[in-house]
Amino acid sequence: MIVTTDAIVISKLKYRDNDLIVRCYTKQLGIVSFLLYGVLKSKKGKTKVAYFQLLSQLQLNFDYKQNKGLQSLKEVRVAQVYTTLHTQVYKSSIVMFLAEVLGAALREEEPNPALYAYLEHTLMWLDAHDKFANFHVLFLLKLSKYLGFYPEMTNIQDPYFNLMEGHFEAQVTGKHSISGEQVQVLKTLLQTSFENLPEAKINAKQRQAFLNLILLYFELHLGSFKTPKSLDILNQVFN
Repeated sequence: MIVTTDAIVISKLKYRDNDLIVRCYTKQLGIVSFLLYGVLKSKKGKTKVAYFQLLSQLQLNFDYKQNKGLQSLKEVRVAQVYTTLHTQVYKSSIVMFLAEVLGAALREEEPNPALYAYLEHTLMWLDAHDKFANFHVLFLLKLSKYLGFYPEMTNIQDPYFNLMEGHFEAQVTGKHSISGEQVQVLKTLLQTSFENLPEAKINAKQRQAFLNLILLYFELHLGSFKTPKSLDILNQVFN
């Protein structure tokens, strides 16, 4: 089956001497992996490798074989051109971190148009804006909506939040109940859009604490999820 679809690069891995394995989240098929034969050998191939930077938005054409683990690309072109995402050090560290998170969180081999649109639009937002210090924490919180465990806001006025159950509560009900400043940051972000993100009053210490919290939240709700190795790099860059 010949498929032409938009795709976002999640990871790439050198295979043997001259080949590359690229994992993409595609609009039509969900997660699809590709083997690029000999792409590291020729000058023409090196030009193609530049397309596959983390979280790049591409249009791919390939002959999809359902029972084949690694697909073969026929054609690739850039669907959205970034101007800052891979050249600005703060943004590139966010890209590395979020790509690793998405690689661990996205396992489905089926389409999810709403999730794809979310990734597409938020990455373009990050590329276009200069005030983005809290982008990654808001990105992860809103990503949880598409993964099925977005916080329930019915009792948002309550002082505690249960990470395991995903809802606010009036009193502590277990070891995963949190309170205090972390809950206040959560409430702030739940009522923040990307458009008004620059106005969110969250400092560096609060951001780092909440980032650890949201990663724990992902671990509790995604069985195979582990803290990204690139977290240390992200923290070093932002601190």
